[in-house]
Amino acid sequence: MTQWQGRSRATPLGYRIMVFVARNLGMSVSYFILRFIAFYYLLFSRTSTRVIYDLLRHRLKFGWWRSVKGTYRNYYIFAQTLLDKIVVMAGIENKLSYEFDGEENLREIVRRGKGGILISAHVGNWEAAGHLLKRLNARINVVMYDGEQQQIKEYLESVTGRRNLNVILVKPDLSHVYAMGEALQNNELICLHADRFLEGNKTVKRSFLGEEANFPSGPFILAASFKAPVSLVFAFKESRSHYHFYGSPILQAHDEETKSEFRDRLLGAFVEALDQKVKMYPEQWFNYFNFWAK
Repeated sequence: MTQWQGRSRATPLGYRIMVFVARNLGMSVSYFILRFIAFYYLLFSRTSTRVIYDLLRHRLKFGWWRSVKGTYRNYYIFAQTLLDKIVVMAGIENKLSYEFDGEENLREIVRRGKGGILISAHVGNWEAAGHLLKRLNARINVVMYDGEQQQIKEYLESVTGRRNLNVILVKPDLSHVYAMGEALQNNELICLHADRFLEGNKTVKRSFLGEEANFPSGPFILAASFKAPVSLVFAFKESRSHYHFYGSPILQAHDEETKSEFRDRLLGAFVEALDQKVKMYPEQWFNYFNFWAK
């Protein structure tokens, strides 16, 4: 099984090249260069190539040639989303546009004044869209493992002026749980990604794309424990310069519902939504780890 190590595979040099080209030559030239980078990964990143090809060929039942082309496009779109994210956060001139489907659900969460939890996954490019949700007048906190190399973090902060989204790092001392509770008390939004886990983390099995897959239980236990309103959020690239944001109707614990029942309901809703979105945008699954393995 391909295990996620909690670290990014990108390099500081790669980010420097992308930002330099975007600033000095424009997005069109940047995207052209990314075609060659995507082809390199298709040939030499064998583990992730195998995972994406398997998703397209065996889970989604595409033909072999469409699966090969789809694997290449997956790398190409992923490279675009990384560049788009940096460009948006750094304020570099661009022609990106956004469609927000379900923004009213997030506004309703903010209006209630008790904070809220946004559950997402490593698909599309939620972080770029999340940056634009500042118009909600609520701080957004992203809960994540500190997997980026220190040199990458320092360089990105020099470009973007530090993250425009607040980051709550997952730590062994569970201090992130207290930080999340404080954020909710301040009527802030918390974004959890619920499709990756480190070896040794608790997981639960659910049917996903026709076969049982392992999902981390932690994000759903946390969401159920805080009893805060929840929305499932995703953002996908629909064209060269357009993103589509989705925010689900609010999920809230019922009075007669136990914490474990609410946790299971959240998990079921998330897996169903993720299954649907991956079928809609099959080339934007950016997990790169085989969590179908037994």
